[in-house]
Amino acid sequence: MSTPYPFTAVVGQDDLRLALLLNAVSPQVGGVLVRGEKGTAKSTAVRALAALMPETEVVPGCRFSCDPAAPDPSCPDGPHESRPGARRPTALVELPVGASEDRLVGALDIERALAEGVKAFEPGLLAGAHRGILYVDEVNLLNDHLVDLLLDAAAMGASYVEREGVSVRHAARFLLVGTMNPEEGELRPQLLDRFGLTVEVKASREPEQRVEVVRRRLAYDDAPEEFAARWAGEEAAVRQRIVAARELLPSVRLGEGALLQIAATCGAFEVDGMRADIVMARTATALAAWAGRTDVLAEDVRQAALLALPHRRRRNPFDAPGLDEDKLDETLERFGGQNEDGDEAGNDDGDGDGDGPGPGGGPGGQPEPDGGPPGDGDVAARPEADEAGKPQAGPGGGAGERAPARASEPFRTKVLSVPGIGEGAAGRRSRARTDRGRTTGARRPRGALTKLHLAATVRAAAPHQRVRGRSGPGLVVRRDDLRQAVREGHESNLVLFVVDASGSMAARQRMSAVKGAVLSLLLDAYQRRDKVGLVTFRGAAAEVALPPTSSVDAAAARLESLPTGGRTPLAAGLLRAHDVLRVERLRDPARRPLVVVVTDGRATGGPQPVALAGRAARLLAAEGTASVVVDCEAGPVRLGLAGQLAGELDGTAVTLDELRADSIAGLVRDVQGAGTRRAA
Repeated sequence: MSTPYPFTAVVGQDDLRLALLLNAVSPQVGGVLVRGEKGTAKSTAVRALAALMPETEVVPGCRFSCDPAAPDPSCPDGPHESRPGARRPTALVELPVGASEDRLVGALDIERALAEGVKAFEPGLLAGAHRGILYVDEVNLLNDHLVDLLLDAAAMGASYVEREGVSVRHAARFLLVGTMNPEEGELRPQLLDRFGLTVEVKASREPEQRVEVVRRRLAYDDAPEEFAARWAGEEAAVRQRIVAARELLPSVRLGEGALLQIAATCGAFEVDGMRADIVMARTATALAAWAGRTDVLAEDVRQAALLALPHRRRRNPFDAPGLDEDKLDETLERFGGQNEDGDEAGNDDGDGDGDGPGPGGGPGGQPEPDGGPPGDGDVAARPEADEAGKPQAGPGGGAGERAPARASEPFRTKVLSVPGIGEGAAGRRSRARTDRGRTTGARRPRGALTKLHLAATVRAAAPHQRVRGRSGPGLVVRRDDLRQAVREGHESNLVLFVVDASGSMAARQRMSAVKGAVLSLLLDAYQRRDKVGLVTFRGAAAEVALPPTSSVDAAAARLESLPTGGRTPLAAGLLRAHDVLRVERLRDPARRPLVVVVTDGRATGGPQPVALAGRAARLLAAEGTASVVVDCEAGPVRLGLAGQLAGELDGTAVTLDELRADSIAGLVRDVQGAGTRRAA
């Protein structure tokens, strides 16, 4: 086994280390979600924590890591006799992004269950993580139903496996840690709320600290065991502090004053539900125990709010997590009052031992006052104005380029779906054969059986009972009789936006409405778990403003900073979309695309621009690409060019008004009808 990087050797990242340690002290805090850019020691810190944790005592031979002092009465390997336990290191179980449901929760042998009535259960990763750490790298890329199962088990402390009326239950209490890079997509707000704490991590911009990171990493890579030995003393000290804090935790008093501050803070920041209050209370209690105190102070409540509330304030995927610290301080001061001892709740007259960051972090860690994320503040991506206030040409633009217009208020859109039945990743847009959904038929299993079709299995086995010598009431079932249920649900798609940013779209009010419509479609894509991409065309060429990604907020940021002006190279935009789709088919052949062209249909620039655009459109149509044209033409005189383009694409044209969910009822039928005509 390789020597893990020492936890106490991680440079900086005080909030990350503190959040992990608080969960080590009190697993009831609810786990940690670590958000941040790549290369910021997220995975290193999580793996280092496992080596830092005290050893776990387990029942020898139990596959579910039961505690000898209090074994699980429902343990599938039980009942356990009273005997001495065995000590082992705290388990660190990693959940791969591509894991199946059976790999996560365990698999039940359906063949033996039907033929022999035996619950032959193969434990999954949740069983292995019991009383340990379950680590999910890139949790935002995990399938939604797996995230639901994972968080349900974390909340209930147990995992249930149900297969055709046969069920198995086992304990599953673990420290849940998820890491993610927001550039690759966000978690739904409902799932964010299930993580107890969240921290934002980013690389330091201070040269001295970056030098120290490199120096320590090189030393570790050259001699891991020697490097770990140099930090053994600090590791032992933090390990002992975790044990002491765990023992002190039941004695920590959460007074009425602290409870009032917690409730007032959650109310002031308008968080939904009561989970935030409970998590803050548990976090503040763990902070006090970690500091070696038996009373929760205002500073504990403040730090708990900074860790437990930012991710619960998001109302849509384009809201950046965060907390107004001035408002937090004002709320705490207003509801500070007096504690039971008559002292001001916000004052600590103790000696402060254990309150600083110390080895492995401490309550004093605060987020670095760094700048916000790139996007709206990225002036380099925007055209500058001259002294007279007229916009200058930006990169790749022409003399007529204008500064970006702001998007209008988003709205709920009609459902745009791809015709036919696909087999892509689970989502919420187009019909597909999936592992979850309504049962539509049965087939022989390909590989391991996961979803049994009971009626079809019985029908397959029934004619052979006499030949197989059936003598009792049980049905004699062979592997060849088993039938897999074929289910139909919904898949996610690649929604590729092809946006006209030329001079004909440049009227600010008009472009504002166009951006609002695209933003609305991006919100819809987020809710339906789609990948999105953005191609824009203006001036003399088209460009991929955003390659296909799961991060719709990145697409929204690019859209917000999109300038307009110049001619309309419509053909170039469609050809660039064709190139993007060609590459994506190689990367993810099961994911079907939906091209959304946002334009007024005009084509200018170069020889025969209209004819070239028609040929490019027919190229997309020939490959069976589902398309929708959002007609942005305005004014009393309309040429209907967007409708002609939709005809060339063999798709559907809708106006901005028709895109709204409350406008017309037949949009989905129109889109699917176009696909039916194409198939005919």
